[in-house]
Amino acid sequence: MSGVSGKVDWNPGAYARFRDQRLRPALDLLNAVGQMGAGDIVDLGCGNGAMADALRARAGGREVIGVDGSPAMLEKARATNGYASLQQADFNDWHPRRVPGLIFSNAALHWVGGHEALMPRLARMLGKGGTLAVQMPHQNKAPSHRVWLSLVEELFPGRVEKMGTPGVMAPVKYEELLAPLGQFRLWETDYYQRLTAEAGSHPVRRYTESTYARPVLAALDPDEKADLIRRYEEVMQAAYPVRADGTVLFPFRRLFFTLTV
Repeated sequence: MSGVSGKVDWNPGAYARFRDQRLRPALDLLNAVGQMGAGDIVDLGCGNGAMADALRARAGGREVIGVDGSPAMLEKARATNGYASLQQADFNDWHPRRVPGLIFSNAALHWVGGHEALMPRLARMLGKGGTLAVQMPHQNKAPSHRVWLSLVEELFPGRVEKMGTPGVMAPVKYEELLAPLGQFRLWETDYYQRLTAEAGSHPVRRYTESTYARPVLAALDPDEKADLIRRYEEVMQAAYPVRADGTVLFPFRRLFFTLTV
């Protein structure tokens, strides 16, 4: 799910390969929404539309609006017929056409920085009784993510701009920023995901290359990319051993919060 346009576009097929693992946190976030205002439901970072049906089931007559920065993802979302309308926009520039009752953002806002300004701005868009519900990966310090950056800098110094998930702050910062604005809840969950190995590849590589590692891999030529992937998989074999049945038990931490104004 992407909110930044003008960069390497998303591969919906690669992203959908792990649809079940990615959908579970989104459903948990939606289940945590206890109150919505009278306005539209905005799926901010709707991606390929995986949450369209679940959001419509909670809509209670409200329109469900999808927003994303990726044309390829929006094309997939359009095929679901789950949204009243779809908008292509950068999250930092987007503004709703009508006052939303719920701004729902699953695994999207970590791709943009400036959360000190962005989160209060989103909260101010809500009508009375509206809710902002956000889930973001909080995995940057784990080997699955950290090793992509350390290896590419070791192998190809200076070739890849400093990247990652620039928007994720320390959890206490969100509490300090948003709790004064309304009813605020904050929590983290570790999801233990059983990933299946594919022939000739480590499953954690397959899982991360379609999201977190996209900017790294896009900056390299094919031979460089192959070298980086080979080295990454060597480290993953030690960090996340493949079991006899060909699977890996992969812990993935996610940060959640809701704010009702």
